[in-house]
Amino acid sequence: AVVSTQSTGEHQGIRIEFLGLIEIYYDRGNHYEFVKLDKDLARPGDLSESCSFPFEFLKVVKQYESYSGRNVRLRYFLKVTICRRLVDIIHEKGLVVHQLSSYPETNSPLKMEVGIEDCLHIEFEYNRSKYHLNDVIVGKIYFILVRIKIKHMELSIIKRETTGSGPNTYNENEQISRFEIMDGAPVRGESIPIRLFLSAYDLTPTMKDVNKKFSVRYYLNLVLVDEEDRRYFKQQEITLWRKSPTSLKPENRGVAALENMRTTLRRRVVDDQSVL
Repeated sequence: AVVSTQSTGEHQGIRIEFLGLIEIYYDRGNHYEFVKLDKDLARPGDLSESCSFPFEFLKVVKQYESYSGRNVRLRYFLKVTICRRLVDIIHEKGLVVHQLSSYPETNSPLKMEVGIEDCLHIEFEYNRSKYHLNDVIVGKIYFILVRIKIKHMELSIIKRETTGSGPNTYNENEQISRFEIMDGAPVRGESIPIRLFLSAYDLTPTMKDVNKKFSVRYYLNLVLVDEEDRRYFKQQEITLWRKSPTSLKPENRGVAALENMRTTLRRRVVDDQSVL
């Protein structure tokens, strides 16, 4: 921490804190601290020139990802306080924390059948239920029965931010994307392919019950519109996660270990030949 000469004068001590806060915008009077560490940098005295104070916070547990939404914000920051008799001098420096994950051990495809009795019966399938933020959603929609005149079909990503609990729960839905995947009336037996690139959108990992204050969930929203502009829709929740740059798929870990072993053996053979 560096204290400049602009903050010169007598002080009652200098302190630095590492803080993790959850701020709910409609409850501005209350900030919820889930991490708080502090250290004294200087005893009471007088500052006559710029000073530098070394500090470190070891093994800080940062269990949540930084987040800034419509109704809630989760942030980490360093806070330096120069204590004075009348008004303290405070400076904050924000930090961004990302929670990295590896490939899920299980990631089953999503399959569902929906429809209206004797009028419409469709089956949709997505290749997985969990996707990293740069992933591609691949799927198909099958029309098993079509007895209504469908004009077009849309697919959108819905982000649902939930704050509070019980009777004070508040949901905020945000449409992240929407695009038309079919124009015109389908026929029985027709199949519509889906390919959606997530890297094009500003997404966060799924966050469930963070410190019992808020959640962030994502849904694929399939909408069919008939010629009378009636809308039929079905939502399916998906899980998003942030991919670690060094992570490997579970099925590839053994292959990678085997390759490393082969490379090591080759090196040993070459070394032995050079000795001979």
